[in-house]
Amino acid sequence: MEILKKAIFEIDSAGRFDEICMDVFAFQAKNNPAYREYLSLLGTDISAVGSPDLIPALPIRFFKSRRVVSSAGPEEIVFTSSATTGMIPSRHYVTDTALYERSFTGGFRLFYGDPAGYVILALLPSYLERKGSSLVYMAEKLIQMSGEPESGFYLYNYPDLYALLEKLKSEGRKTILLGVSFALLDFVASFKTDFPGLTVIETGGMKGRGRELSREELHNKLAAGFGTAHIHSEYGMAELLSQAYSVKGGLFRTPPWMRVLVRNLYNPFEYYTNYDISPSGGINVIDLANLNSCSFIETEDRGRVYSDGSFTIEGRIQDSELRGCNLLLEPL
Repeated sequence: MEILKKAIFEIDSAGRFDEICMDVFAFQAKNNPAYREYLSLLGTDISAVGSPDLIPALPIRFFKSRRVVSSAGPEEIVFTSSATTGMIPSRHYVTDTALYERSFTGGFRLFYGDPAGYVILALLPSYLERKGSSLVYMAEKLIQMSGEPESGFYLYNYPDLYALLEKLKSEGRKTILLGVSFALLDFVASFKTDFPGLTVIETGGMKGRGRELSREELHNKLAAGFGTAHIHSEYGMAELLSQAYSVKGGLFRTPPWMRVLVRNLYNPFEYYTNYDISPSGGINVIDLANLNSCSFIETEDRGRVYSDGSFTIEGRIQDSELRGCNLLLEPL
């Protein structure tokens, strides 16, 4: 286990990823009861799985009904997904928060450098108002690591945030504003600033908050409202311990210990490999930082993957609760 933990964050090549990935699969197939049961239902011969693209991905719905853990230890924290009224949230039992912290700090440094020296502002009202948000946990740690007294969280006190942005602009300070999409849009509807040096990282989050916008529409509105061309996106979820970021052109990229695959929506065990002509499909994520839960996740998002490993997200899969191998869950 300790050797795997160390190796995950030292991955420096595709070949090394494949090697560590297969070791993680063998470990979780043996030690994760929920995943082991799923593999058994599929009739998977574990010894015959020879490469990452042959590893069955666990439908994300399992996190709603099962304790998905590969560790015998107790959880240190439980991350929960946001859910609309009447929906059951996912629960991610995290038995080693140090793995999560190493993953998100490593990913942040890869895309943005050292958090120290940035003023990091977090506009996450809906997440702050509930318990168990992995995004709030990440933002809180990055705010602490920034070391800047102005760094902090904001709810609906938009005038205070506006005043601070104006101050930071006048001082030429390196500033990141991490925010849920609906709150960022609400802010620029009332306050407009012209802060070319500001980096805005939107985390999604328009569900149930009015008309869904395309990412291009959203970014155009935010760019106009904040007066910056630096409108980025973060792709993460409660069931994952790693994040992908899009810093240009809507293309997301992952840290070395994370990989995204695209499956055929009508055959969830078939991946598209001819990236130049493949249609969009279901997003599967391999997140090796999920060592103590499950690293192989079939999400309910639709998107495309390109030959350099970058990917786009095109939205949610229609009727995702009924798609693909989720149909196999009903007897459980």
